[in-house]
Amino acid sequence: MSEQFSRRDFLKLAGVGAATTAILTGCGPASRYVKREPYMQMPEYNYNGQSTYYATTCRECAAGCGLIVRTMQGRALKTEGNANNPLNLGKTCARGQATLHGLYNPDRVTDPVKRTRGSASTTAVDWDAATQVVADALKNNKPEEIAFLMGMAPDHLFDLVTDLANTTGINAPVRFGALGMFESRATLSKAAENLFGEARMPFFDVGGAEVVLSFGANFLETWISPVSYTRGFVGLREAKTKLRGKFIQLEARMSSTAGKADEWLPIRPGTEALVALAIGRLASELRGGPMPRAFSSVDPLDAASKSGIKLEMLEHIAELFSGSHVALAIPGGSALGQSNGLTVAEAVLALNAVADNFGKPGGVYFSPLAPNQTAYQSPASAKEMQDFIQKMADGKFKVLFVHGVNPIFELPASLDFKGALKGVEQVISFATFPDETALESDYVFPDHHGLESWGYQRVITGSNQSVLSGSQPVVSPFYNTRATVDVLVTAAQLAGGAFATALPFKDEVEFLQSKVAPLMSEADGFFSAADLNTFMASFQQYGGWWKLSDGRGVPGTADVLNRNMDGAEAEFAGEGEFFLVPFVSPTLAEAGANKPWLQELPDPTTTVMWNTWVEMNPETAHELGLEDDDVVRITSEAGVLEVPVYRYPAIRPDTIAIPYGQGHTAYGRYAEKRGVNPADLLVQHFNEAGDLAFAGVKVKIEKTGRKQPLSRLESIMGVYGIGLGEEH
Repeated sequence: MSEQFSRRDFLKLAGVGAATTAILTGCGPASRYVKREPYMQMPEYNYNGQSTYYATTCRECAAGCGLIVRTMQGRALKTEGNANNPLNLGKTCARGQATLHGLYNPDRVTDPVKRTRGSASTTAVDWDAATQVVADALKNNKPEEIAFLMGMAPDHLFDLVTDLANTTGINAPVRFGALGMFESRATLSKAAENLFGEARMPFFDVGGAEVVLSFGANFLETWISPVSYTRGFVGLREAKTKLRGKFIQLEARMSSTAGKADEWLPIRPGTEALVALAIGRLASELRGGPMPRAFSSVDPLDAASKSGIKLEMLEHIAELFSGSHVALAIPGGSALGQSNGLTVAEAVLALNAVADNFGKPGGVYFSPLAPNQTAYQSPASAKEMQDFIQKMADGKFKVLFVHGVNPIFELPASLDFKGALKGVEQVISFATFPDETALESDYVFPDHHGLESWGYQRVITGSNQSVLSGSQPVVSPFYNTRATVDVLVTAAQLAGGAFATALPFKDEVEFLQSKVAPLMSEADGFFSAADLNTFMASFQQYGGWWKLSDGRGVPGTADVLNRNMDGAEAEFAGEGEFFLVPFVSPTLAEAGANKPWLQELPDPTTTVMWNTWVEMNPETAHELGLEDDDVVRITSEAGVLEVPVYRYPAIRPDTIAIPYGQGHTAYGRYAEKRGVNPADLLVQHFNEAGDLAFAGVKVKIEKTGRKQPLSRLESIMGVYGIGLGEEH
């Protein structure tokens, strides 16, 4: 037992029924006083061979999927999806399964340290001293000189810093994540605002559709909420429509999502808006009636010529779209990561007006807001991050707190976040792992791992219900780490004044209770309780709180088709002859490179492991005199990379693609010095919504004469004739 609870105290608790469950499963507020002991110090009430299960939330991305973690004798052994959580209904992705490799990672930051920027030199400090450093940073700087840069999870920490900012006048926290950048979230929400009058996140009901047309949205991999959209894809193919739904993907490179499509159309990058408008015109002609203004100026034959998609295919898609009872068009990913990305998003969303699917099964909705949310909160766009970095470089911030994001790695090198840090007098990182940004900080005060933590995460999209996913510790902290909320709460009390007033809490759990308590008075909840302790126990035991009713909103569509839409092609940065398509690795994503399970997991389309490659059409490789594993030098306006070739037939000859996720210079033994980071090739090129035009770069390719064999699960025997004599 813990020091706070004696055996006698525990036996007293054992007589109160439900409270016993709360203590045994760590699901109630009192459980923060009970230690989860490892095998050698096993609690008296535990038994050999018996597992204990905890409901919590996955923090490998910001989607908010619920997890059930099986533990035995104080050790977390296996993660599975929480079947109660409406978002994922018991399912998980590979990253959710591999979260244990983060918990047990041998390279975690184990103690608070003072660093010398850019050096391996560290000096250990105790937590009292660390907390005083944070308190002094708050107290001794002007409010406008204090900045917080945070990742896209967890939401409860973001709420705490927001409350701190609102009361004290410090800068509002800025949130950023590479996944949000590659998803072009700002573009999608801005398009919704322009068309429907609300800056919200659309919800695409894939499971209820009969025909799905996707422009670059790799929703089965990393886009927005892949687990929930994968569940929807099952509905498309099976029972919900009573027919096997049809799926068409338009993108220059066949992704894993496109590999599941009935038709993959290798569209020329930058012509997505033109093609969407052409399909809209053809579908409108088939349906009859006046031609909508949105599609009136486009010439389908011109669209076919510029995009590389035959006119007959565009007519075929239009027939499917106009003839289906429930058709759905989705904009996302590389299609929005262009200079005209906002136009692309609006044009594709307008196709749904032709299908008349807004607010209908199989159509487009607004995602419900989370139970304790009043407005959709979009992460910072790349353009907003550029402005933030400029303030750093100009010395506007005297102290910078960083949590849950690794901007030196995640942002394009051309934005020079690392260089801008020189303009900040004090940088304090709360990193759990020794990433690139932590190494450039003055202090690292490590947060708990997600499986050691309390908190909550709002579900942004993917569920028709309003969902707040809850987190709780499933094991005791393995190292001398401390919850960042606890550090800030204690530091605020030490700083006194407005800081102490802003955070009048004893600890993280008390803060959590203050945010969750208002849900007790809301109707239509998954559960209810008469008192806060019982409510919090249920909140942790079920893994959150959600409403039972359908909370999706219906977009206002009165003026969608009566707008002038421009099908002009995107503008590309650089003078190279090849389009560059960086794509987020479906296995590693932006922060999975430090987990050996994910490094060993073969890429779904190439089966390459442990490295980076450039995908190139075999015809292009032949013209350049290149074979598999030949190292090429790729040059953009922003930088140069050298990477081995993988001949990939499912890509346009004028396009190359590089996965994003490798290329770390820090982040632990499994991630360091492995592959390259394609973000180093990206220039400061933005679309109308401020998102990075990451797919709007052209590059040059040179042969280096070197080879670097790639580790691949597949055999290459017989591929392009290898091992069978001459290649054919």
